[in-house]
Amino acid sequence: MSAPQNPIVIIPARMASSRLPGKPLAAINGLPMIVHVMRRAEEAGIGPVLVAAAEPEIADAVETAGGAAILTDPDLPSGSDRIHQALVRFDPKGVHDAVVNLQGDLPTIEPAAIAAALDALAGDGVDIATLAAVITRDAERDDPNVVKAVVPLAEGARRGRALYFTRATAPAGDGPLLHHIGLYAYRRAALDRFIALPPGVLEMREKLEQLRALEAGLHIEVALVDTVPLGVDTPADLERAAQILAR
Repeated sequence: MSAPQNPIVIIPARMASSRLPGKPLAAINGLPMIVHVMRRAEEAGIGPVLVAAAEPEIADAVETAGGAAILTDPDLPSGSDRIHQALVRFDPKGVHDAVVNLQGDLPTIEPAAIAAALDALAGDGVDIATLAAVITRDAERDDPNVVKAVVPLAEGARRGRALYFTRATAPAGDGPLLHHIGLYAYRRAALDRFIALPPGVLEMREKLEQLRALEAGLHIEVALVDTVPLGVDTPADLERAAQILAR
């Protein structure tokens, strides 16, 4: 399986948010958050960047900032469905052979982390790639909101195949635990297959979409990065993001 030759980054965004309504347009240092995320993706330099916007006001903000956006059905059930619909509408001829799904609430993500996911996708037999970081805070080890990636990494290794993802504290025994970061790179054929699959048994139990892919036998490769990016969900997170980006 050859490495992807023509990737694209797609950022799904919608206004509905239970904790921070209108989140994509929340201002951070004078710019909408979605524009900051778009800039990080552009800085990664891996291909064109497209925002999959559920509402016209998001598309307007992106285009005002000089970016590209495409409207998607606001009733789609997930970000994966949103990026797939955007990809099909934007690139019906299949020019782009891989897509990076970058969440629209990661304005401080390091561009190198985005590139790391795409690099991991180039491995032989890899269908999907994602990221994780070693947990360093004890409180995260047992926090069900912190998803753990179970990956048999040899000492010193920076990549490995995911065996499972869970909200539980796993694996047991001595050794590091990995905090999963919800950024994905898909081969286009794998994304087509993934969104056509019905929800998986374990996916519904753990409320983790990526388990659908594992149940279907897709190879998910995990690349280690050094830090977990700040996900913006509250006004306090907005303030933290503004401080980080002002440095």
